[in-house]
Amino acid sequence: MNKNLKGSIMVFIAGIAWGLSGVCGQFLMSRGMNVSQLISMRLLISGTVLTAIAATKYRENLVKVLRSKRALIGILLFAVLGFLMNQYSYLVAIDYTNAGTATVLQYMSPIVVLFFVALKERRIPEINEFLAIFFAVLGTFIIVTHGRLDGLAITPKGLVFGLLSAVTAAFCVVLPAKYVREYGSFPVIGLGMLMGGTISFFTTQAWQYPLVLNQGNLIGLFGIIGIGTILNYSLFFMGTAIIGSVKGSLMAAVEPISSVVFTVILMHDVFYPMDFLGMLLIIVAVLLISLRDLIALRRRLR
Repeated sequence: MNKNLKGSIMVFIAGIAWGLSGVCGQFLMSRGMNVSQLISMRLLISGTVLTAIAATKYRENLVKVLRSKRALIGILLFAVLGFLMNQYSYLVAIDYTNAGTATVLQYMSPIVVLFFVALKERRIPEINEFLAIFFAVLGTFIIVTHGRLDGLAITPKGLVFGLLSAVTAAFCVVLPAKYVREYGSFPVIGLGMLMGGTISFFTTQAWQYPLVLNQGNLIGLFGIIGIGTILNYSLFFMGTAIIGSVKGSLMAAVEPISSVVFTVILMHDVFYPMDFLGMLLIIVAVLLISLRDLIALRRRLR
């Protein structure tokens, strides 16, 4: 198989797995599983597995991270403001809306990153960036109001936590970036999840909530942890290492689409034409940013 095709397939499958994870979270919460308990289990188990992979395949880099106080403090900050806050806001947004809507709102994180970069570089966004922002805001408005100004189509809490998940997802990109460049993805992400899961477990006293492990819940946990976290992060990292992060972000656009499809098929939630229009505008907004980066990259390589 062609190497680039292999990388593209990996990222594509990772995007679908991400979409499935939100639906599994919605299913588990509908069966009474506590959010804090679910976050703790997801981050602790996934972090342990990814750190074990790092210890096996990237041992030298993992040891370097563990010996660097600066890196550990940075990863701890990323674990709390990134992973922990993102998981909480995303799952609560799902609880108040549904997996498809919450995933699309979280998918606006590249727009938030755009703001961070523009502020850091002290520059005004370019025309295509303004268009991306406009489409993202318009798409959100349509999802929230269905084009009507006399009421909301989703709950205010669902909107707030959905937008918060986009901001914290941006933190997941920005905060660990320099450590990922220095030490690699698996050591940094694995330790970040492990730290976030440990903090969540003890601060929320996750052990106090009843854990029902029937067949349905076990399948849901396997979906959100095994497929939706461990498999998708592994495939995404390996895939983007082959095709590059810019192309990877384009391929990952399948995530919100797959989440909506899984939400309809598995949870039987209903979406309206205005929902799909809003989602399409948000996806177009993010693709505008990714395509801009891809064009700039090709120009540099000429």
